Amino acid sequence: MSLLLHVLVISILAGFGFGLGYRRAWSASGGHRADLHSLPAYHGLWVALWTFLPAFFFVQGALLLEGPLVEWLLRRSMAESGFGSSMQELSLALARVRAMAADLTLFDEVDSAERAAVETLTRLRDLTGAWIDALTPAVAVSGLGYAFLRVSPAFRARNRSERIIMGLLLLCSLVAILTTAGIVFALLSEALQFFRVVSPIDFFLGLSWSPQTAIRAGQVAADGAFGVVPVLLGTVLISLIAMCVAAPIGLFSAIYTAELADPRVRGIAKPTIEILAGIPTVVYGFFAAATVAPQVRRLGHALGLDVSSESALAAGSVMGIMIIPFVSSLSDDVIKTVPDRLREGAYSLGATRAETILRVVLPAALPGLLSAMVLAVSRALGETMIVVMAAGVFANLTLNPFEAVTTVTVQITSVLTGDQPFDSPTTLSAFALGLTLFFATLLLNLFALRVMERYRERYD
Repeated sequence: MSLLLHVLVISILAGFGFGLGYRRAWSASGGHRADLHSLPAYHGLWVALWTFLPAFFFVQGALLLEGPLVEWLLRRSMAESGFGSSMQELSLALARVRAMAADLTLFDEVDSAERAAVETLTRLRDLTGAWIDALTPAVAVSGLGYAFLRVSPAFRARNRSERIIMGLLLLCSLVAILTTAGIVFALLSEALQFFRVVSPIDFFLGLSWSPQTAIRAGQVAADGAFGVVPVLLGTVLISLIAMCVAAPIGLFSAIYTAELADPRVRGIAKPTIEILAGIPTVVYGFFAAATVAPQVRRLGHALGLDVSSESALAAGSVMGIMIIPFVSSLSDDVIKTVPDRLREGAYSLGATRAETILRVVLPAALPGLLSAMVLAVSRALGETMIVVMAAGVFANLTLNPFEAVTTVTVQITSVLTGDQPFDSPTTLSAFALGLTLFFATLLLNLFALRVMERYRERYD
């Protein structure tokens, strides 16, 4: 049974438990709600939580442990059967058995020992799955019974239920924090291995990026060049072009929808603009590579300019179109938070609508607007598919928007694609690039928060 079906079953049991707890609390009070410490709904919630949560955490843990447990039992069985004389040979045999269990028809030759291992694997999976299927409802029913017996007029169901919910909220916060810490730890651990091979000074100050290992003498370096400056410069250039497109269009459209548009027009314009946010980025990449880049190149040739087919202008322009709804939506929300009494005060002093927007609304919303722009820059720095499909692959130390440049995300994709050893400097450079991009976006977000805290206007 899949996780979704398990959750569905225990959700049904939790709903049944809510009804039982509600009825028991109501009947225990003799129909007098004043005799209850907590409302009957809190008693029902108490029973529902004890029905759902233990079973949910049990099935989550069981499904996570099922794979490693089955593999350990199978590895032990295969080792006893004489599969391989070393751990490497045993691992290869285990991988082959797993592939056979997935689709036995893909293999022409299967000996009896392998077939027996496949049968053992199938039997172990069926056995563990049956135990999980049987124990999950049992755990839910046990929790239901425990909570149901605690229901009484004097039972503090509201306090207990709110304490459980607070614990769940704290757990969700810890998961978010631990996830961030895990990402940083993973990036740091691999990046430190890279910096043991390549000097941080050469990485952050180097002007040449060629992570591929040289195949003949006379190339950039025997082990590649890992200067990140041209990669960062290309990333900044494309992001700057994107913001030159997204910032004015997004801001002006937000001013129109928030301050000038008729409610009916706003009801149509705002969702239409936000449709752009639902378009997959790979579609934007196709649009940039197949439509915008050739048009930019033709226009440049018509003006006598030498424009690359993978110019930063084409990639940045399409990225800016993608970011427009991001800037527009955030700016619209910020402008809407400005109190109406500021507008009314300006009108009462004789200001026109344009003067009110320019001299009252926008200055009051300025901290939020700056934060929206900074967050949009962070979004541009981390974009992958558009630049992978429309930007260049080779690092170019230039600020010319008509030339091909590369970005951090393009290089991460490039160095992780292929058959390079995982512990090679080429592969490890992806983690150094990822760590650099992570801290760059982190600093931008912290800057946006700092701006909001420092310049935010507080209204009573």
